[in-house]
Amino acid sequence: MITDLPLLSFVTFLPLFGVLMILLIRGDKAMVARNARAVALFVTIATFLLSLVLWVLFDPTTADFQFVEEAEWLMGGIEYRMGVDGISLLFVILTTFLMPFCILASWKSITDRVQDFMIAFLLLETLMIGVFCSLDLVLFYLFFEGGLIPMYLIIGVWGGARKVYASFKFFLYTLAGSVLMLLALIAMYLEAGTTSIPALMSYGFDADLQTWFWLAFFASFAVKMPMWPVHTWLPDAHVEAPTAGSVILAGVLLKMGGYGFLRFSLPMFPIASELFAPMVFTLSVVAIIYTSLVALRQEDMKKLIAYSSVAHMGFVTIGLFVFNQQGIEGSIFQMLSHGIVSGALFLCVGVIYDRMHTREIDRYGGLVNRMPSYALVFMIFTMASIGLPGTSGFVGELLILVGVFKVNTLVAALATTGLVLGAAYMLWLYRRVIFGELVKEDLMDILDLDKREVALFAPLILVVLWMGIYPEPILNVLHVSVENLVTHMETALNAHHNIGAIAMEGAR
Repeated sequence: MITDLPLLSFVTFLPLFGVLMILLIRGDKAMVARNARAVALFVTIATFLLSLVLWVLFDPTTADFQFVEEAEWLMGGIEYRMGVDGISLLFVILTTFLMPFCILASWKSITDRVQDFMIAFLLLETLMIGVFCSLDLVLFYLFFEGGLIPMYLIIGVWGGARKVYASFKFFLYTLAGSVLMLLALIAMYLEAGTTSIPALMSYGFDADLQTWFWLAFFASFAVKMPMWPVHTWLPDAHVEAPTAGSVILAGVLLKMGGYGFLRFSLPMFPIASELFAPMVFTLSVVAIIYTSLVALRQEDMKKLIAYSSVAHMGFVTIGLFVFNQQGIEGSIFQMLSHGIVSGALFLCVGVIYDRMHTREIDRYGGLVNRMPSYALVFMIFTMASIGLPGTSGFVGELLILVGVFKVNTLVAALATTGLVLGAAYMLWLYRRVIFGELVKEDLMDILDLDKREVALFAPLILVVLWMGIYPEPILNVLHVSVENLVTHMETALNAHHNIGAIAMEGAR
C-alpha cells in the first residue's frame, strides 16, 4: 500500500508545503523570524525522514527505475515522469540529509529577511530533489535550471561584500552552459520522438550525433561540477555566500554535474564518451594538480576549501570515464562523501566566522587552547577530506584509483599526486588555525562550541565514520545500477567497434 503512494512527489514537493506555511506566518519581526526557522527545520527533517522510507522500500537487486510516477502534463505533449534507481536515490537522500544542517547553521547568523531566506532554501530543496527524480528531459531541465534562481538570491541577498558580482558570475556561467544543453534536448526529441529518459538511454543515437550531443551536455555539466578551466565562478560564489549557501552549493549543486554525466553522457552517448575520455582525463589531472597548488596559496579559509572541491571533483570525473565498476562506484561514493565532508568544513569555517567575522587564516592560531571541542571536530573533517582510512573520503578515492589503474597507470599516478597535495594544504590550514600559541588578544575570550553547534556536528561525524568503516549499505544500493550501466556501455562500444572493423575490412 505504501509503494502505491506517490512517494517521490511527496518527497519532492513537501518543502513547498513549508513555503506555504511560512508565507502564512503573521506577527512582529522577531516572531516571524522564530517561527520561519522552526517551520523550515521541521519540514526539512520531515522530508529527510520520508526519503529514508524510499531507501527502506528500495529493491537493490534490480537496475530498473522504482517508485515510478507518470501523468500527462501540458496537454499531453510532455509527461510528468518521476522515478529513481540506485544512483539517483542516494543523491536524493544526500540532499534531504544536508538541508536541516543548512537551517541550523543559519539559526543565529541570518537575522535579516529570515522569512525570505527560509523560503529560498525550501524552494531550492524541491528543485534539487526534482533533478535527481526526473525521468523526462523537459522536467529535468526545468528543475536543473530552476535551482539557479534561489541560489542566485541566496548569494546575492545574504552574501558578503562582493555578493552581487559573485551571484551574477555564478548565474551567467551556469546558464551559458545550459543553453547548449537545451538545444541538444530539442534535437534529441526531434531525433528519437520522445522525451522519456529511460527510452533515450536505450535509443542508440548515431555516432556523429552522439559527438555533438555529448559536447552540448558537457558544456553544462563541466561548468556545474565545475571542471578546469570553467571553475573560476566557484571560489567567488563560496566566499560571498552565507555559510548555509556554501554548504548546499558544495554538498549538492556541484554533484548535479556528475549526476548528469551518469544519467546522460555515459548511457546515451557511450561512443562519444569513449572518444572524449582522454580529454576528460587531461582536464581532470590539470584540475587536481593546479587547483591543489592554488589552494596552498590561499589566505581565505573558504576559498581554500572551494579550490579543494575542484580538485576532488577532478577525481570524480576521472573515475566516471574509466567505464568500469570500481571507477564509477568510487566516483559516486566520492560525491556523496565530498557532499558531507565539504559541507561540514564550511560549517567549521562558519563557526569561527560568526565569532570573529573574518575568514583570514592569519587572523587565527592557537584555537585549541580555547576551543578544544572545535579542534577535535575540525580535525575529523580535515582527515576525512584528505582520505584517511576509516573515514568516508578514503573509500571513494581508493575505488577510483583502483578503477583508473586498470585503464591508465599514468593518469592514476598523476592523480595520486593530488592526494599528497591535498594532505599538504588541509594539514597546513589546520596547523595555522588550530595549533600554535594563542597570542592574539581578540582570541583570548573566544568561546567553544555551544549545544546547538554540537548537535549540528555530531550526526555529520557519525555519518562520515560510518561511511568509512562500513560502506557496504551504500555500495549495495549502487552496485546493480552501476553494473547495468557498465554492461550497457560495453555492449554499445563493442557493437560500434565491430561495425568499424567490418567497414575497414570491406574497404580493404
